[in-house]
Amino acid sequence: MTEHPTSYERPQGVDPTDPRGALLHTPAPARTPGAAALPPQSAQAPQAAQARTGETPGATTPDTTTPGRTTPCAKGKDPAGGDPEHSQPAVAETGTHRPRPVPEGIPAQPGGAGPGAVEKDAGDQQDRRTGQGVPRGRPTPMRRDGDRLRFVGAATRRIARGIDLDEIVMGLCRATVPTFSDAILVYLRDPLPVGDERPTGPLVLRLRRTDRIPPERDTENGFAPAPQPEQPPELTELSAVTAELCEVRPGGALAEVLRGVRPVFADAPAARAALPELLGDGGELVVPSGQRAILAPLRGRRRVIGAAVFLRRPERIAFEADDLLVAAQLATHSALGIDKAVLYGREAYIADELQRTMLPETLPRPTGVRLASRYLPAAETARVGGDWYDAIPLPGSRVALVVGDVMGHSMTSAAIMGQLRTTAQTLAGLDLPPQEVLHHLDEQAQRLGTDRMATCLYAVYDPVSHRITIANAGHPPPVLLHLGGRAEVLRVPAGAPIGVGGVDFEAVELDAPAGATLLLYTDGLVESRLRDVWTGIEQLREKLAATAQLTGPDHPPPLEALCDEVLDMLGPGDRDDDIALLAARFDGIAPSDVAYWFLEPEDAAPGRARRLARRALSRWGMEEMSDSVELLVSEVVTNAVRYASRPVTLRLLRTDVLRCEVGDDVPQLPRLRQARATDEGGRGLYLVNKLARRWGATRLSTGKVVWFELNRG
Repeated sequence: MTEHPTSYERPQGVDPTDPRGALLHTPAPARTPGAAALPPQSAQAPQAAQARTGETPGATTPDTTTPGRTTPCAKGKDPAGGDPEHSQPAVAETGTHRPRPVPEGIPAQPGGAGPGAVEKDAGDQQDRRTGQGVPRGRPTPMRRDGDRLRFVGAATRRIARGIDLDEIVMGLCRATVPTFSDAILVYLRDPLPVGDERPTGPLVLRLRRTDRIPPERDTENGFAPAPQPEQPPELTELSAVTAELCEVRPGGALAEVLRGVRPVFADAPAARAALPELLGDGGELVVPSGQRAILAPLRGRRRVIGAAVFLRRPERIAFEADDLLVAAQLATHSALGIDKAVLYGREAYIADELQRTMLPETLPRPTGVRLASRYLPAAETARVGGDWYDAIPLPGSRVALVVGDVMGHSMTSAAIMGQLRTTAQTLAGLDLPPQEVLHHLDEQAQRLGTDRMATCLYAVYDPVSHRITIANAGHPPPVLLHLGGRAEVLRVPAGAPIGVGGVDFEAVELDAPAGATLLLYTDGLVESRLRDVWTGIEQLREKLAATAQLTGPDHPPPLEALCDEVLDMLGPGDRDDDIALLAARFDGIAPSDVAYWFLEPEDAAPGRARRLARRALSRWGMEEMSDSVELLVSEVVTNAVRYASRPVTLRLLRTDVLRCEVGDDVPQLPRLRQARATDEGGRGLYLVNKLARRWGATRLSTGKVVWFELNRG
């Protein structure tokens, strides 16, 4: 006997909430030979199918009064004269075969043929209550409480799978169309409130998403009778005829429906006045007559956050009273999911902002070195970590390169990272040696707590001497890529992590030739569940060497492209930790571009400084800058020799700009002030501030350095 499906035909195993169709039936349990009896519904369902196909009903149904006895049942009616779809199954005798369980998420239909059934004829599918035929390709309504419960269970699970706002709204649409309704409109508050925030201003709803049966299954091209029967409207998009924004008027019909929270039919008096306000002037075209539209408010944990409108076509059976409960469940789960998504989005935004503020917004452009950096969080769900990098300009055109990793992936780790980074910047401003910086960072970590552990690598590059000084605190060693393409893992004493306490740190000084690239990184780049740290370091070295071969021995690879190539070595299982990457390309300053002198702290020192500066500019072919340079050098040297007790240093550096540095043994930093008309001094820094491109003063362990820069003509 050929069974008849009640909805779209679809391969077995497809999610019932898929928009391409829905199965509202369950495979009939197979009869086991020797079974004493089956529940009445299992025996009556074939009779009902025979009655629909015109076959003579010859099946029998069990007698509920006498166990094991059967009596004839004419035309699909039970002995009590009730509808077989709503009859209660009798208790099966001992030994009756237990039917197979219904697949999860597929609503059961008594007597259904299962997912693999094939329609025999377009007229075979009939409405069981009215007896009228249902057009092929149209989903039939759920007629039993079990069907609704299974549908609600599958739909809510699909909605709950969403994490962000779009996924939850899409889950609601895909779960309801076409199984529960032929179309849906979802309106959400704009903007959506977060947590305990109290919205200000009027309540505005924005059309977030619409969904409907795909056009290839839409043979009617419309949801409501057309204004002109001879020319039906083609509503390929619901958003084309509905309002995108709706301001809810206080005390209006829509406000009353939203305040009531419970879903209502469109033909109810309250909804009849609320729907035009929600949908706009053309909205009535999409609302069928009768109980074929449901308006369901979406209420979150504290307030109404939107509304959903479920629509059925005029040719489909109308909603029933129990469908209001289904709509209420869908609206409740969707609203709670939207609340969750909004809160998650706010937390992710806070995490992103925290991480962004903890890391450098832009890298400096120190003389003689080019920098590039990358940061990757461990995952979308762990956006905040303890990895950081930094580049800090130092006196004498030097630069400090720092990379560190605080244990953990949490707000606490990020907060500790921020404190350690601030401490490192302060210590770098004092121009302390790298090993002393790590020692003070270790003390700071111990003050923050007993379990505040971190690794750190601190390096200072001097472009004049082409040397780099490195100290390590339990961090992976840096890799130096030479100009010829050779990649070298630098031998730096590992040291103990920061926070251990009572440990000495050792610094080493190494050559940093021009054209070489130093790569500092955290262990997330080289260590994962699939490889140990030293295997990852060797792979990194090989990756750098292979990348350098692409540009030839005389040209180093572009710095930004090199960082991207390094990150490409990460595999699918290599993202166990966040990653911080800092690359430094050493250009250096040639000895011919440096002029350096010592000046005795005497009255003749400013005059001698002017003569030395004029000679250096003449040698470099920059005589046009002599007047301004002599004036500024004279003012800065005069301030230095006035209080210095040891020789004053004067250095000129020719790079893309002309930089002048004057050092003395006085730790007090000069301050710019406005001199009065009667003052004889106090105008030196005022002139420097007006004429120089940039200027500054930095305190050293042995005194201070005052510097200024001038643009080259």
